[in-house]
Amino acid sequence: MDLINFRVGQKTISLKILDILLTERFEDNLTSLPNDNKSFIGVKDYMETPTPIFDLGIILNKQSTQETNQSLVELFSEWQQKQQQWFTALENSIKHNQPFNHNTDVQQSNFAKWYSHFKTENEDLKAIIERFKTPHNRLYAKANKLIELVKQNNEKQALVELSIERNSNYMQLIRLFESAKEQILLDHKPIIIFTTKDGRTPHIGLLVDKVEDNISYKKEDIKPLDKLTDVGFDIDPQTKNMMRGLIKLENKHSVLIDPSAIFRPQHLMHQQAEETEEYGLF
Repeated sequence: MDLINFRVGQKTISLKILDILLTERFEDNLTSLPNDNKSFIGVKDYMETPTPIFDLGIILNKQSTQETNQSLVELFSEWQQKQQQWFTALENSIKHNQPFNHNTDVQQSNFAKWYSHFKTENEDLKAIIERFKTPHNRLYAKANKLIELVKQNNEKQALVELSIERNSNYMQLIRLFESAKEQILLDHKPIIIFTTKDGRTPHIGLLVDKVEDNISYKKEDIKPLDKLTDVGFDIDPQTKNMMRGLIKLENKHSVLIDPSAIFRPQHLMHQQAEETEEYGLF
């Protein structure tokens, strides 16, 4: 059976090609309807059929990717503000010959510890993060030299070198902060997957982050749901209903999704989904 993989936050999900009618760019032009389901984000006409759209990020991650990205942008803004405050304090210390009461050991920098352990599937963002280390290290090393110059009553030379540092390593850090925030926001181009149960008419739409690749699977490629806890998944009943197992990829797992289980008739809402031959797994 052929599958298509999609990215949803830090997760990869798989759908059978036969379950997919079409994918299209999400333009944020859905019709809102009153509903208590947080993952239901609106209705869109497809083939003259009003089709409900669900955000898989909310279903799988409890938060939309847009919200996750915005939180990350705000975090970068906080780190940027702290770095600006640090440099302003250094500048005031040199100008007024006052003690500098901030950290100058880059090994003890909370920001350095954070970006050293930061993980992302976004390769462009990862490359930006890796570029923080050099100017950050150089800036902290220079701060110690400038403080030493002030102690030696050489404030004029310290101010000259501080100005050079402002226009080099410090400004490079600021540009990297802006580049990281821009990359997070501009890279997110979500798409809607229109799914089907009969191969002709739309059933529901699923909002995902991006298309990844195509794969083929066999029965032995599927890890049954009773094995999910072995790989650290904590699954609520609603989410478990639409999951049909895990597929082992090269260095991670993909979650196999049955879209027909997300939006079910009222009289079936409280029944557990079954892994049967109908879905072509067992």
